[in-house]
Amino acid sequence: MPLRLDYTNMMEPPIEGGITDAEWREMDARFAEAHRAVVTLHGEGTLGFLDLPDDRALHAQTLQYVARVKGRSAADALTDVVVLGIGGSALGPIALRTALRAPQWNLLDDAAREGQPRLHVLDNVDPANIAALLARLDPRHTLFVVTSKSGGTAETMAQYLVVRAHLVSALGDTAARERIVFVTDPEKGALRAIARAERIPALDIPANVGGRFSVLTPVGILPAALMGIDTGALLAGAAEMRTRCASGKLSANVAGTFAALQYLADTKHGRRIQVLMPYSDALRDMAAWFVQLWAESLGKHRTPGDAGVGPTPLAALGATDQHSQVQLFMEGPADKTVTFIGVEQGSIDVEIPALHPDIPELAYLGGHRLGELLDIERRATSGALARRGRPNMTLTLESVDAFHVGQLLMLLEIATAYAGQLYGVNAFDQPGVELGKQFTYAMLGRADADEARREWSLLPKSDPKRVI
Repeated sequence: MPLRLDYTNMMEPPIEGGITDAEWREMDARFAEAHRAVVTLHGEGTLGFLDLPDDRALHAQTLQYVARVKGRSAADALTDVVVLGIGGSALGPIALRTALRAPQWNLLDDAAREGQPRLHVLDNVDPANIAALLARLDPRHTLFVVTSKSGGTAETMAQYLVVRAHLVSALGDTAARERIVFVTDPEKGALRAIARAERIPALDIPANVGGRFSVLTPVGILPAALMGIDTGALLAGAAEMRTRCASGKLSANVAGTFAALQYLADTKHGRRIQVLMPYSDALRDMAAWFVQLWAESLGKHRTPGDAGVGPTPLAALGATDQHSQVQLFMEGPADKTVTFIGVEQGSIDVEIPALHPDIPELAYLGGHRLGELLDIERRATSGALARRGRPNMTLTLESVDAFHVGQLLMLLEIATAYAGQLYGVNAFDQPGVELGKQFTYAMLGRADADEARREWSLLPKSDPKRVI
C-alpha cells in the first residue's frame, strides 16, 4: 500500500479554526502556479534532487566503491565507518541508519550485524567526542567519509585535518590515504583538488543538488550501502513518490497537499510552528532531518530588511513526547500543527503478558501488543488534539523499509520545493547561514575573509557592565 496522508483534522469542519473549504479551493490555482514554477526550475537544471532516482551512473559509482572497499582482506576488513560532516551531510546518514538498520546498531556485535560495519557520524567539532571516538576505533579497520560539497566547511575540514594527522601517525601516509574517501563537488573545491593530487577516492555530489537535499546522493547512499542497506529500493521508493507528485492538481499531489496545508495553517491561521512526530523509534531521526530541510529552506527574507517568512519546524517522538511536549500542543498557544507519522506493519511486535489480573491499572493491558499500544497512542493523541481544536494530520507508511523510507524522503523534499514557491522564497539557498560562516573565517584568520573582518570589527563589543 502506498504512503498516504490523512488531513481531515486540518480542515474546518471538523476543526474549529482549521482551513476552510473556501481557502482550499483558492489554493488550487495557487498550487498549480507553484507546481509550474517547480517544473520550470527542474527543466532549467536547478532541482537536481529530482533526478537522483534515475542517476544510475552515480549509484553505480557508489556501489563499485563499496564493493572495492568491502572486498579487502581479513587483515583490513571494515568494522567501522565514520562520517565527517555537518547539516544534511550528517542528518541524512543518521536518519538512514536509525530507520533501516537494527536498533542500537553500533552496540551490536559482528554476528548480530552480519558482518556489516558500525556507522559513526561526527556532526560537531566538540573535541571530547572526537578524541574519544578516535581513541576507541582501530584505524586499520575504519573508513572515514569526509563529506563537504564545497570542500570548505570549517567544521568538516577541521575534523578532516585531525583525522588525517591521526591516521598518518598510526599507519603512515600511504595507508592513511586508503582509509579516507571524499564526497564532494564533481569538479571544484578543496577536497576535489586534494583527491586529484593525492589519488584519494572521491564520490560526486551533483552540482545542482544542495546539501539538505543530498541524502539520495553518495552523502546518504554511500554510508547506507556500506551498512548493507538496499539502496536500490531506497531510490525506487523515491522514484515512485516523484511520479505521484507529477500532477499540478492539488487533490492528486500528496507533497503539494502537505506543503499547501502547512502554508495555509501558517499564513492564514497563525500556526507558525509545525511539528513532525513519528510514532516509531526507527523514524525519530527522520524528524531531525526534516527540521533542517524545512527551516533552512523556508526561513528567509523575501526582500532585504523585511520581517522574514517561514514556519518553525519542531521534532517530536511518539509516544515519548506525549509526556513532555503534548501538554503544550494541547493547551499552550494555538500556534502549531502536528503531523504524525504512523506505521502499519512493524518488523517485530511483543505481546503484553496478562499478569496481575486483580489490579485494574494493569489488567486491561494484558493480551494487547506493544505495537498496538503505540498505534492507539497515536490515534488517541490525534483525536485529543482535534477535540481541542488543534489541527493535525497523519502520514502513514505501510512499513519502515528502504522503499517506503525513500518515498518519505522524496515527499518531504518535493513538499519543500513547493512551499518555497508558496512563500515566495528561494528554497535552495541559505544566505542567513553564510554570514556566520564568514565571521568564523575572519576570526580564524582565513586569508580571503578581509571584508568579514572589517564588518566584525564594527560589531558591538561585550560591555563589562552588562556581564554578571
